[in-house]
Amino acid sequence: MAKWGPPQRQSLAHELQSVMLLASLGESHIGKILMKGILKASVHAKGKMMALLRNHMLFVLVPTVLITTLMPLAARAQSIEKFYAGKQIVINVGSSAGGGYDGLARLMARHIGKFIPGKPSAIVQNMPAAGGLVAANHFYNVAAKDGSVIALLQRTAIIAKPLIVENVNFDVKKLQWIGSLASEPGVLVAWHTSQVATAQDLLTKELIVGGNGVANDTELTPKVINAVLGTKLKVISGYPGMTEVSLSMERGEVAGITDWSWSNVKRNPRYLQDNLVRVLMQFGIERSPDLPDVPIAQDLAKNPSDKSLLSLYFAPKAVARPVAYPPGVPGERVEAMRTAFMQMAKDPEVLAEAEKSGIPLDPSDHRSIEKVVDLVEGSSPAVIERLRGIIASK
Repeated sequence: MAKWGPPQRQSLAHELQSVMLLASLGESHIGKILMKGILKASVHAKGKMMALLRNHMLFVLVPTVLITTLMPLAARAQSIEKFYAGKQIVINVGSSAGGGYDGLARLMARHIGKFIPGKPSAIVQNMPAAGGLVAANHFYNVAAKDGSVIALLQRTAIIAKPLIVENVNFDVKKLQWIGSLASEPGVLVAWHTSQVATAQDLLTKELIVGGNGVANDTELTPKVINAVLGTKLKVISGYPGMTEVSLSMERGEVAGITDWSWSNVKRNPRYLQDNLVRVLMQFGIERSPDLPDVPIAQDLAKNPSDKSLLSLYFAPKAVARPVAYPPGVPGERVEAMRTAFMQMAKDPEVLAEAEKSGIPLDPSDHRSIEKVVDLVEGSSPAVIERLRGIIASK
């Protein structure tokens, strides 16, 4: 029998490390423990035991590891396809038909199934009430947790819980984020007949604006900039969605809209072409390339503290069209949807349709949303407390 010395032990250790690497690819906990035990034995054991291991065990172990670790991977892919085949995915949207969220949701419904194993169909379910809170609460607490229901949430959902908006019955830290379809600057517009013509006018003249829910941008942002900047916005609440708010502006019931998605304004080209609205202010972290001469709210801030508060409040606009699964959906289905989402958002056919329809598409993955959530929830307690007080005020 060949002598068993350091070179042989080292060779066997290298071989076993390779096998252990294969085991790790299948995420097999038992396999990893087994491999580590054998590796330790290979370094310390002597004589016939190690010779036998070298001559026989590896020939049994290698194919066994390959089978036991790769089969679950194949079974996982098959189970995902089997689950989604013939299914109809519901895309829950907290806004009325015809708005920016709805347009993106319907674009997603037309295409997402092509990129999911099993190629399910998809439909949109509109639940426009309380600025998306009703839809978010229903999605989080009532909707199926098997992967058949996803939600395109209002971006204000990201700041709702830490700022203690009433009736927030969901936790954004527990949502399983899929990705964001677009970033989105908001704008404050005044109808052309209004006496308010500039951002500075907002500091001295009242502007009546329409709102569509206490947790929606159209009502939260007026509160924030009234308190921080001293603007004189008066909100008429109760509209179910942005379609109804814009119609009320045309009818003269209100004179403007605060924090309206810029993409929505552009989807009404006559507003701009016929000078029916004036864009007075924009909301985000920086100015949109489309609106280089329109100030952001931070430009009117009186001090660094005010500017920091506004930057925190407007941070979710970087991931303004967030898509999520509720807690409880199996991890492999979440990963499959994340992959499908990013493939769809970069597909040439989808991009062409979005451009033709005037729908902004600026995708980012789930990690981008998680960073914003962490930023919001990790902000200075003093800033959060001040912002919370502003939002809670009547």
